[in-house]
Amino acid sequence: MMDIDPGALFSQDSATVYLVGASLFLSAAALAVSCAVLLRWGRGRSAAVDDATISLREDLSRGDGRGRTGHSPITSTPIASGPIASGPVAHARDAHAAAQRALRSTRSEGVATDRLGTWTPDTLRHLLKTELTGAQVIVVSNREPFIHDLEEDGAVKLRAPAGGLVAALDPVMRACSGTWIAHGSGSADHLMVDADDRIAVPPDNPSYTLRRVWLNEHEEKHYYYGFSNDGLWPLCHVAFTRPSFNAEDWEVYEAVNRRFADVVVEEARDERPVVLIQDYHFALLPRMIRERLPDAVIITFWHIPWPNAEIFGICPWRERILDGLLGSSVVGFHTQYYCNNFIETVDRFLESRIERDSAAITCGGLTTHVHAHPISIEWPPASLARQPAVASCRRDIFERFNLPPQAKLCVGVERFDYTKGIIDRFRAVEELFKRHPEWIGRLVVLQVAAPSRTALPAYQQCQRECLDFVDELNARYGHDGYQPVHLLNESYGKDEVYGLLRAADLCMVTSLHDGMNLVAKEFVAAREDEQGVLLLSSFAGAAKELPESIIINPYDTCGTADALLRGLTMSPEEQRERMRRMRETVRENNICRWAGNMLLDGARLRKRHHTAHVTARLARQHSARGALGRTPLGRNVVRLVSMGTSMGKGKSVEPNHF
Repeated sequence: MMDIDPGALFSQDSATVYLVGASLFLSAAALAVSCAVLLRWGRGRSAAVDDATISLREDLSRGDGRGRTGHSPITSTPIASGPIASGPVAHARDAHAAAQRALRSTRSEGVATDRLGTWTPDTLRHLLKTELTGAQVIVVSNREPFIHDLEEDGAVKLRAPAGGLVAALDPVMRACSGTWIAHGSGSADHLMVDADDRIAVPPDNPSYTLRRVWLNEHEEKHYYYGFSNDGLWPLCHVAFTRPSFNAEDWEVYEAVNRRFADVVVEEARDERPVVLIQDYHFALLPRMIRERLPDAVIITFWHIPWPNAEIFGICPWRERILDGLLGSSVVGFHTQYYCNNFIETVDRFLESRIERDSAAITCGGLTTHVHAHPISIEWPPASLARQPAVASCRRDIFERFNLPPQAKLCVGVERFDYTKGIIDRFRAVEELFKRHPEWIGRLVVLQVAAPSRTALPAYQQCQRECLDFVDELNARYGHDGYQPVHLLNESYGKDEVYGLLRAADLCMVTSLHDGMNLVAKEFVAAREDEQGVLLLSSFAGAAKELPESIIINPYDTCGTADALLRGLTMSPEEQRERMRRMRETVRENNICRWAGNMLLDGARLRKRHHTAHVTARLARQHSARGALGRTPLGRNVVRLVSMGTSMGKGKSVEPNHF
């Protein structure tokens, strides 16, 4: 029998090969452990995502940018749409599931909700408590939630501006004791703050901090009236008003954004605040904050439309604006159509990786998610509780304006803005009178047009044209005290607006382009009698959520006149069915849900960032141990190889040593 020398089996070359093999074994083992951990984590995420499903109505009519017109006999134009990816629908499904979990958790802990599970301020407070425990929430907006003005007698008067933004975010701030950063625009604002430009609000029950930022006249002219409202506003609204872009406006816009970034960093208590940036005034702010607070969760909501890439490309600083917004963790828009436009614009002008299935953009190593979160109104509206019955509201309005008792009342409530299509509304009324003269004397239009941005020439021209047209219309069709159109060039308070909406037979929204339009939703909320007809522009974001309205194309004067006639002659039964469905939609998708969805985005991202930090820390620790011999298994392998090498020197080893 041949003797075998063990040393021949464990030569130095063989030992080297064995060492390499052992290293590969360790790598494979580490990979297997990592895969097991990720699989377990992925199953947990999958279970959370599959907790609930979104309804087909939400998938198709609310999330995809198309809307539904099946319930509207008159649809003058299809609602603008864009390509639909699985990612936006998946995000809508995830958001719906998360919202349902939040509501269930709220009810299980005894927090008040109505019997239908409507989102409320209490739901938001509970969400902050359970999902964003300890997180600092910072809101940034141009408009402040409370304004101090100096009266003629020297007294200081406090005003709370009307608007959906304040109604949505004030409960969030109260719940989390956060910080709201805004331009101090009131004439007495500077008298009410402390040495650090802060004031605790609301005055009757201080719950959060308002940090005011001061702008001089030059800055306000170029940042607000210039680049924001004479540049970005007409650019994004595609209302055939030429946007004005000049270098000085841009430089001041950039400087003001940087000043707000300085204030955000000053106010941040740690490296991981949740920052909610509001609107087009602050397109550069997300990137500026990201450079100084890289771990912050930054959610930017763009409240106006986002045009297609070709139109946005008009802006000379398009790349800078896009890069600024991509400093956000999430960029939000009212509709999926605007999300699609934004993604296509980035694809056109920036070098980036776009994952359409997940609606995510990676640029410069940072990933930004693009989500649709339609803004809404509070439900039920606080003003509604102070309103008399519908019949009383109608009687009061008819008496105040001396309207014919049997007339049909059509109302409109807007700022005096060329994007609102106010003169197009009046042209449709004129067309109706031409084609159906029997309605002369039987239809009255009451139009509230609040003064807005009167320093800008485009707004001055819009106001002149509307006033002249109304004068001609009333002169042509008015008689014996009858006035077809009452144009009220003044601001109405929220209670007055709701009283007017409750009195109306019809409400017309003829926006040429509108991010959402909350007046449409306020009209629906005001009508618990389930009567009244809403004529709604297909170019308003609200049309995607309220397809039971009569959808109109305000550029089509004859089509709008036909829609107006249809509304004037609609039966009470059809009005009730349409209004009932629209009220369900507005109740479900109220302002608290809008705010809650953004907070849920923030909570998910904070958890994801935390997981990433933990994983990175473990990876660094593993890398620090680095060398194979510094791990327990590595030491065994080295010992094994050493033993094998020794065998080459004639020492024997018993088999059970291996």
